Amino acid sequence: MNVQGKRIAITGGFGTLGAAVARVASAAGAKVAAIDRADSAPAGLADAGVVAIGGADIADGDGARKAIDDAANTLGGLDALVNIAGAFRWETLADGSIDTWDLLYRINVRTAAAASKAALPHLRKSAAGRIVNVGANAATKAAAGMGAYAASKAGVMRLTEALAEELKDANITVNAILPSIIDTPPNRADMPKADFGKWVKPEQLAEVILFLVSDQAAAVTGALLPVVGRV
Repeated sequence: MNVQGKRIAITGGFGTLGAAVARVASAAGAKVAAIDRADSAPAGLADAGVVAIGGADIADGDGARKAIDDAANTLGGLDALVNIAGAFRWETLADGSIDTWDLLYRINVRTAAAASKAALPHLRKSAAGRIVNVGANAATKAAAGMGAYAASKAGVMRLTEALAEELKDANITVNAILPSIIDTPPNRADMPKADFGKWVKPEQLAEVILFLVSDQAAAVTGALLPVVGRV
């Protein structure tokens, strides 16, 4: 896997997974911009050489375009977009809010679509453009309380497939990873009795994402890749 010199924009870049991908990519020699709705980047990103672009509402078309253009201008172009921005809610339909369905569509699907659309003019100039989305293994079969989340992540999966077909002759690949439970502090707090050793670590997901960004993955497009650890 070689991402040396690759110019990578990461949405949701201030979150646990986004920051991990940014750090691993930068350490591997990539030029990285982390984009997030939050104003302040987590400690350590600047030290890792990552450009932080905060206050970006990438579910909005204009907001996504501005953030992606800022990233491309700062990095000197764009070779890859990694769509990590997302959210999770557990709610049954009977006891939950119908507004949750709109919320998760906006945060999980619309952000990926808007950021991808904004990135396309830049990726078309790259010798090997890449888009990597983050779906969810839970979207392959929804459990009780997972309807809104699974539906939104299924939308990410269908977006991945459709965009891969759309761009297959443009030298731009589009793939998605499908994680199970990610080993993050909030997940540990929510499930304190779980066996954390079975969960997927953010750094492990980062390595898979960067493989899909690399030249070694040039023949892979439209893939929905489960990364589930031992869950």
